[in-house]
Amino acid sequence: MPVLLGVSYQESLWEEHAGQYNTVGGYGPMNLTDATVSMMAGGQSGAAGRADLDTLTDDPSLHTLTAAAKLTKAPTAQLRTSDLQNIRGGAALLASYEKALTGGTSADPAQWYGAVARYFQSPDAGAAKRFADDVYATIRTGVQRATADGQQVRLPAISLQPATGQLALLRLRASASPSPDCPAELDCQFVPAATTNYQFANRPSDGLDIRYIVIHDTETTYQQAIDAFQNPANGDAANYVMRAADGAVTQMVPAKDLAFHAGNYWFNMHSVGIEHEGFAAHGATWYTQAQYRATADLVRYLAAKYDIPLDRQHIIGHDNVPGPVDGYVAGMHWDPGPYWDWAYFMRLVGSPVDWGPRGVGPVGSVVTITPTFAHNVQTVRVCPADDGSGATTTCTDQTQPANFLFVRTQPNADAPLITDPYLHPTAGSAGTVEITDWGDTLSTGQQFVVAGRSGDWTAVWFGGQKAWFYNPHGRNTTLAFGATVISAADASSTVSVYGEGYPQPSEYPPGLAPSTEKPLSSYALPAGQAYVATAPPVPADDFFAKNPPDTVVTGSEQFYTIQYNHRVALVNANDVSANGTWFPDHPPAGRPHRR
Repeated sequence: MPVLLGVSYQESLWEEHAGQYNTVGGYGPMNLTDATVSMMAGGQSGAAGRADLDTLTDDPSLHTLTAAAKLTKAPTAQLRTSDLQNIRGGAALLASYEKALTGGTSADPAQWYGAVARYFQSPDAGAAKRFADDVYATIRTGVQRATADGQQVRLPAISLQPATGQLALLRLRASASPSPDCPAELDCQFVPAATTNYQFANRPSDGLDIRYIVIHDTETTYQQAIDAFQNPANGDAANYVMRAADGAVTQMVPAKDLAFHAGNYWFNMHSVGIEHEGFAAHGATWYTQAQYRATADLVRYLAAKYDIPLDRQHIIGHDNVPGPVDGYVAGMHWDPGPYWDWAYFMRLVGSPVDWGPRGVGPVGSVVTITPTFAHNVQTVRVCPADDGSGATTTCTDQTQPANFLFVRTQPNADAPLITDPYLHPTAGSAGTVEITDWGDTLSTGQQFVVAGRSGDWTAVWFGGQKAWFYNPHGRNTTLAFGATVISAADASSTVSVYGEGYPQPSEYPPGLAPSTEKPLSSYALPAGQAYVATAPPVPADDFFAKNPPDTVVTGSEQFYTIQYNHRVALVNANDVSANGTWFPDHPPAGRPHRR
């Protein structure tokens, strides 16, 4: 019983999840896994629309629920929804591992160390050891907690010395220990993520160039994030994790490989993900100076190595990544949230977002969103579900400096907030001040085309709408120079908007199943509107990891990435015209170096 309680505590904190799976298919208090194609499509792999989804879910470690059902002869549906059957299934798996390892089921909990390590399902000896050590540390110290449904569960402390020598009997692979790919001045280690949480690649040598660096926050502690990324059932992992207290770095996926971190497979193909210990609802207290400085050093290093432009069009937040297809737009993550100080961070990177003169140009010109963080005080609504720290117990209005501006339908403070059709599909509904409602906010460093001016208010083209924000004397914007402006090639047509850029089916070689490329049906670039392209157009492409060493398919079509709303989006270069813009009467005083 103590072993079972210890394993369940480490897997789920004894929570049942009410019959729902967590991350990629972990059910119940024993976290029995039963990953499906739809789960993988909606996880951080962001693989919706891919025809090879089944290959991402065929690892046995993602199907322990099925194995447990065979052992207990209970229906799989019961193991998903019944706590009793789920616990029976987990106990049966542990017993099967113990019998295979020792020939029996010892009454001494110390003799189950190898079975506990095997239960974690990792092929990596270091990850399995960490899990087993955590379980036995819980058994030695004891623990008691109330679950979400009000049950009081207690594991009394037991003094024991686990049989750690059993780990060698599992014949797991030695922990990988390559040198971390970090600047020399950083405190950096390498701890490998579970191989189910990323794909082996050879970027950029294989043809997949790295264009973006994506900033995340963990919504856990530093060590919990590392442990989660080593868990095969977690389904996601970033390339790097940054500690809040001192800026220490753990690399978990080599930058050459494709980490599942952004919720969009096509953006995963072309990005590196950096997680930050912290909770987005309390970012101002979690994002420390040490963390900002260490991340800036790492970003400069990666940008130089992979030729990534040092600007906010390529150094983006998870909240700027688009949903790959319709069904996943609303659920895209919103980290690092409103309290990541983009202006300060980009100054540390060496490419300040406000390097030009403040103000607003005429209609058709381009502005960069540059509110002064300390003076840009905004109020958002935070509810318990929005706060991974657990500190928020009731929905509360929170007022403090932030990195965003609200946008409205008209140039006055009483006008409704702009609504995003995926977040608020009901006709006539308005945007909200919920901290999770990214659909009505402009983020520091983003660039938009001016669509109108009225007193203290400025309008920009935003998500297919004319969006107004408070901008007295242009204090929240900086004139942008040399931006590429995108508009419909046919002045009478509406341009489709995409969340990913795959080739056409006919362009895939035999034996490779084409990914599906569909427009985001509730978004469009209407005739008469204009948006800023974040980079020159790039070819449609796709990646297959299971054709050694790997295969990149390149299509004939090209896509621009544009700043569409709070998130970026793609448009087919054949559908748009591109024009550069410049303001010779207001030359910048000194443009910083940009790669």
